[in-house]
Amino acid sequence: MTTEPTMNAALVPAFGDPSVITYTRVPRPVPGPGRVLVRVAATSYNPSDVGLRSGALRGILPVEPPFVLGTDVSGTVAATGPGVTAFAPGDRVVGRLDGGGAAAEYAVAAETELTAAPAAVPLAVAAALPVAGHTAWQALFEHAAVGPGDRVLVGGAGGGVGRFAVQLARHAGAHVIATASGRSAAAVRRLGAHEIVDYTRTPLAEAVGEPVDLALHLVPSTEAGTALAALVRPGGSLVSATGPVPVADPSVRAVHFVARNDTAQLAALVGLVDAGAVRVEAAARPLRELADVHRAGEAGEIAGKVVLTPVG
Repeated sequence: MTTEPTMNAALVPAFGDPSVITYTRVPRPVPGPGRVLVRVAATSYNPSDVGLRSGALRGILPVEPPFVLGTDVSGTVAATGPGVTAFAPGDRVVGRLDGGGAAAEYAVAAETELTAAPAAVPLAVAAALPVAGHTAWQALFEHAAVGPGDRVLVGGAGGGVGRFAVQLARHAGAHVIATASGRSAAAVRRLGAHEIVDYTRTPLAEAVGEPVDLALHLVPSTEAGTALAALVRPGGSLVSATGPVPVADPSVRAVHFVARNDTAQLAALVGLVDAGAVRVEAAARPLRELADVHRAGEAGEIAGKVVLTPVG
């Protein structure tokens, strides 16, 4: 009798609070045509995972339980399905799986969802890059046109997206002002912010002073977004990755967006990582602790990125 291969995975058997996340054995996926089986080095926690787990994002990502969490993935190609030409077993890869499934020992990805992993960071750490990196890149370069000399205000710079946004804006030649609490200030400064505003101690408008060309809104608070909008110069832009923000000045361009998967952009980010222009930093936890990570994320207790490594 042939036994179907299984693997450890973080399964959501029903929508609910973090307690529904179940670390259990599930069937190991098999790659079909144009798809790649990845032995997972790590996935990462993203705030959007809360919406997936709770069912709040059903209208955007129609995933029904039971499903395996995990959008970011890094790992090694274990096998390829028919028609795959870009990758071979043993290749180190990184990518974003919009259908989830990376919170496991193995995950299946479309060939088009993956690119070569950066060589400059450990493979598990690379899982911190796709979703947060895409969001920062698209905010700065698609929904704004950040360039040399621009004053850029990053609201929520201590988070995963914010830390990439600080680095990318600095690399583009902008003057970067970052809001960060005391626990994140040193990291944000190390990553290239020219000015740090501790919003828990100093009024934002007083600390920022002159108007900015672009404000990035990266925290789930309309009040915080409105405060950022008030600091944008006439004709400038406010870009929000969390929700729509009303602006009082009609000349200020306000954009709310949801980051999309773009492997070419991810490859460009990987190139910046390998060139030393962008750092990828993350705390690591075992995948079996994913429910605790969700609890910490919902309580606002996570700074930066957390990657989760499977345990056999």
